[in-house]
Amino acid sequence: MSETSIDKDQIITDFKTHEGDTGSSEVQIALLTARISHLTDHLRTHRKDFHSRRGLLRMTARRRKLLDYVKRHDLDKYNELLKRLGIRR
Repeated sequence: MSETSIDKDQIITDFKTHEGDTGSSEVQIALLTARISHLTDHLRTHRKDFHSRRGLLRMTARRRKLLDYVKRHDLDKYNELLKRLGIRR
């Protein structure tokens, strides 16, 4: 596996809430965060790639909505998730 790819299996095992969990909000947020950081590095090199920039904005908006959902339902889990991912809010 190259350095630029995202290890989805590792992220899922780190953030799953129970066995067989692949789609909980925490897992989705963690996967989006990995994709966002990967795309941010790409855009630092390719500044005029506006199609990827649009995708980045959509991903950040989706992550924001998922984070708002987690915050609404479980504030402790939300704060823990922010610390684990290193997201400032």
